Amino acid sequence: MALAPDISASTDPKPEIASDQHINAPGLQGFVFALFFIFGGITSLNDVIIPKLKELFELSYFQAMLVQSAFFAAYFFISIPGAIMVKKIGYMRGAVVGLLLMLAGCLLFIPASQTAIYGLFLFALFVLASGVTVVQVVANPLISLLGKPSTTHSRLTFAQAFNSLGTTLFPYFGSILILGGLASVTADQLSGPALDAYRRAESQAIVHGYIGIAVALAIVAGVVWMFRNSLKGEQHDSGSPLGGFTLLKRPRFGYGAACIFLYVGAEVAIGSLIVSYLMENDVMGLGEQAAGKLIPLYWGGALVGRFIGSAALRVISPGKVLAFNALGAIALILISTNTVGMTAGYTMLAIGLMNSIMFPTIFSLASEGLGPRAADGSGVICMAIVGGAIIPPATGALADATGSLAMSLALPALCYAIIAGFGLFARRPATA
Repeated sequence: MALAPDISASTDPKPEIASDQHINAPGLQGFVFALFFIFGGITSLNDVIIPKLKELFELSYFQAMLVQSAFFAAYFFISIPGAIMVKKIGYMRGAVVGLLLMLAGCLLFIPASQTAIYGLFLFALFVLASGVTVVQVVANPLISLLGKPSTTHSRLTFAQAFNSLGTTLFPYFGSILILGGLASVTADQLSGPALDAYRRAESQAIVHGYIGIAVALAIVAGVVWMFRNSLKGEQHDSGSPLGGFTLLKRPRFGYGAACIFLYVGAEVAIGSLIVSYLMENDVMGLGEQAAGKLIPLYWGGALVGRFIGSAALRVISPGKVLAFNALGAIALILISTNTVGMTAGYTMLAIGLMNSIMFPTIFSLASEGLGPRAADGSGVICMAIVGGAIIPPATGALADATGSLAMSLALPALCYAIIAGFGLFARRPATA
């Protein structure tokens, strides 16, 4: 997903524009790069919000992980309607709709904080992620049009780098703003009106962060609207977005789509638990804010790993690299959960390095041999990102049942084991 997750390679619909046709709008291109930065940051910011809401509302790990369920469920429910809408109104207007949905989601944190109702925070996250999904449906083909076809790959790679940069920076500053912990009491010491007042006061830090993001989104939406008529001769495939589901009958594609589900789920589950894990006395025993500031090492490892992986993939079979990284993630989980202190903490953070190449590699291996149906397949893979809504709460439930975060990490380890199997299965090029 990939860094947060990296869904820029799985957007749909696919434009049908002559190969020599492009839009010379470098200013707009810069704002689209900024969108990728915001996407990555918004997604990884969930890792900071989870421990904050867990303390404010006295949640179990399962309940706290519903933050990710609310966010990633949008990919399942909104991807296809978003693609249909974009086909009707075009890329630029579709991007504006998505940005305004994101803005609305950010502003919904205001009533969520004022009422101190956890369910409203989840609803705000779903609306925010719905907007992210719509804009992601637009972003990849839009970047393809904003420049010469010969430089499309470099633009996409550059955009993905901005996505990775967002996942690295947002959690650090979010930890400072949201996990400051200035209060001298905690939620479990209060009840009744005093508890409601405490929740309203403490959640204001979350509100301030998302209001800042809303302002940035309003500016970007205004710029994109100014270019709403820039894409002359825009055309789209008239086929049904639901046609891609028939591809699941193909073993290679079906296995790959399942691995996208598992990968995003495992990556998000680990990222969501890192703060709580590093706070445990037998790990690093850090305070909430200090633990939150280390989240960038998890996502930053994925950023560094992308450059290392891109070089390795030039000389080694992608399937073998995928299997190696998946087995490496399992090894790091085993080391972390069977050691203590700095070793336990930093080996868990190092899993981000192993995650780096997984999403694009799984995507490309699954899509081999699809030919003209590649766009249909990308739509299905985009929906498979819903794994981020299911695996994290399942991991949280396992932590609640066993009373151990270390034991709950067996579920992400199982996900990586299945992904390693796919790497070996798909190590040879597809024949059809």
